[in-house]
Amino acid sequence: MTRRDEGAFGGLSPVRSSALLAGMVALVLLVSAAIYVVVAQGGEDEGVQAGGRTPQSSAAPASSGAWVGTWSSSPAGAEPRTQRGFPGRSIRNVVHTSVGGSSVRITLSNLYGQEPLSITHGSVAVSAAPSNPTAAAGTLRRLTFGGNRSVVIAPGEQVVSDAARLQIPSDADLLVTTFSPTPSGPVTYHPHARQISYVARGDRTEDPRGDAYTQQSPYWRYLTAVDVLSREADGTVVVIGDSLTDGISATMGANSRWTDILSDRLRGEEGAPRYSVINQGISGNRVLSDGLGRPADNPSGLSRFQRDVLGRSGVKAVVIALGVNDILRTPHQTDPQEIADGLRELTRQAHARGLRVVGATLMPFGGHRGYTPQLDAVRRAVNTEIRTGKVFDEVVDFDRALRDPYQPVKLRTPYDSGDHLHPSDAGFRKMAESFNLSHLKGSTPAEL
Repeated sequence: MTRRDEGAFGGLSPVRSSALLAGMVALVLLVSAAIYVVVAQGGEDEGVQAGGRTPQSSAAPASSGAWVGTWSSSPAGAEPRTQRGFPGRSIRNVVHTSVGGSSVRITLSNLYGQEPLSITHGSVAVSAAPSNPTAAAGTLRRLTFGGNRSVVIAPGEQVVSDAARLQIPSDADLLVTTFSPTPSGPVTYHPHARQISYVARGDRTEDPRGDAYTQQSPYWRYLTAVDVLSREADGTVVVIGDSLTDGISATMGANSRWTDILSDRLRGEEGAPRYSVINQGISGNRVLSDGLGRPADNPSGLSRFQRDVLGRSGVKAVVIALGVNDILRTPHQTDPQEIADGLRELTRQAHARGLRVVGATLMPFGGHRGYTPQLDAVRRAVNTEIRTGKVFDEVVDFDRALRDPYQPVKLRTPYDSGDHLHPSDAGFRKMAESFNLSHLKGSTPAEL
């Protein structure tokens, strides 16, 4: 054989070397395809979680769907007696989803902190049972922030995590856990969660079991939003309100606020808009006046509208249920036009973003310790203005739905929690049932 007969593989004819080369190319393609399948099905991240299992990758692949809010809660103030924060402890917030999705991301806030908040580990999981700190098998995912496991949140700031690949069910409890090794306070919190969350000593963020979470909490801490990449919903309805929306009188852990029932209706009724619902109620909230402090505890609807409504993911419609605390709380606002004008301003801000606005009438509070005929006259005057159609695009008439027909200044007894201001669970259900779902769609703005 002469050298002219040697191919690229030495000693082989050009025909045989071509056949061998083709075989090797086929082998490379086969191996590459196998690697692609493994990656697409979800590889494993570094680190070992309790029980010897490794948490699955947090990286979320490209997928169809829309990012919408499945849960949110407004930061309401600085938690008392938390100047050091929770160093060396894991906080496991329990939150309830509105809609499901294929990926999830969270928002953490240090709005009321006076020092940098260091989060060295975080995780998200589906709860094994309602209000339970144990994760369902195989659902624990490590959270990352800009590709890193840890993040430092400056005072007054917030941070959004990277998307984590996880099948999130609708109408289910999630566990969002964070660990901070160092003192940092005060803690940014939401005081009236109507949901029990949990605290454990040490870094238990990647522990799927709930045994270590021996301390219970009625608050949500640091966590202010959970978004999902969803094919169930096309957008988000944001409800901004006071304690009547916050659900201060709802049964603990039952998810019986009127916004929860509204979410059920949007998921279950034929022809309903494909929207998730998030609750931005703060107990004691007013349209016009902020609370004390800097930043203000319990910021007014006007001052927090950009943060809590326009800044949420996938917003398509807004529901406004504010005004009664402007009348009831000291100093009393006794000019109904001032309240109506404040509500109009919220509508204008929503319209500037192309959002539709549904507004609620103010429910009666006869029999409440703050009731006077003069203050009730202000409430009725605000409602008259709302019903003209020149404050909101559409109106949900909570006053008419829940008032006693024989004593219109009072709630009907079955709808009264007992304090003559806040609804019972039956009252919350009636509020949601009185909502016309078609009002969330449309483009004709009110003549303000």
